[in-house]
Amino acid sequence: MKKFSLIVPVYKQEKTIKANILSILDVLKTITVPFEIIPVIDGILDNSEGEIKKIKDSHVHVVGYKNNRGKGYAVRYGFAHAGGDVIGFLEFQDADVVLGSKRHPDSKVDYPTYRRILSWGYQQIVKVLFGLNVTDTQVGMKLYKRKLLEDVLPRLLVKHFAFDIEILAVAYHLGYRKIYESPVEINFFFSKTSMVWSKLFRVIYNMITDTLAVFYRLKIKRYYDNASKRKWRFDPELNFRINVG
Repeated sequence: MKKFSLIVPVYKQEKTIKANILSILDVLKTITVPFEIIPVIDGILDNSEGEIKKIKDSHVHVVGYKNNRGKGYAVRYGFAHAGGDVIGFLEFQDADVVLGSKRHPDSKVDYPTYRRILSWGYQQIVKVLFGLNVTDTQVGMKLYKRKLLEDVLPRLLVKHFAFDIEILAVAYHLGYRKIYESPVEINFFFSKTSMVWSKLFRVIYNMITDTLAVFYRLKIKRYYDNASKRKWRFDPELNFRINVG
């Protein structure tokens, strides 16, 4: 099974880092893949390392060095100590959303040129329609604040192709603007024969169709606004209000 490594650069955070790492643990323990958290002490300037070591959990592997060298060095240092097949990093910037991005300058990925072109083209559409200035929305690594999800999920309709865009567009519309991107390392080779062109075109068509539908509901119909709550119904299995699809 694939393993996920999360790099966490740490600089003078002794008062908050323990709680931050515990919060990350709570989130990652809900996923079904093996994972590790690698806090990188970017200069031993306080007791951040000691605070992290109070966390007795085998998923947490703290590393570091004596002198401060900056975030970029800390991330690369963490990569060198990571054992995951998928690697990302997280900074504590009071983010509403952190997105794994294949096109982040520090990402290391290997995927075909045509997929790079399609990804770039789709993100231009997203930027024009929703004002989301992000480079990639389709990597399956995303971290959300709980409050954001509690606010956004009850409003959603999309079940398949544009689900990620719907979450981000609605969150941005509701005022969650602190959206950051994180580099990833994906050691996955896309076979040239993994998807026939006819199937690829169907996926593209469905993505565009669902994305335009989100735009229509968001910008024209105002479906996601609080005034539309009367159109939602209660789902006892989810224990919150959801939209009627």
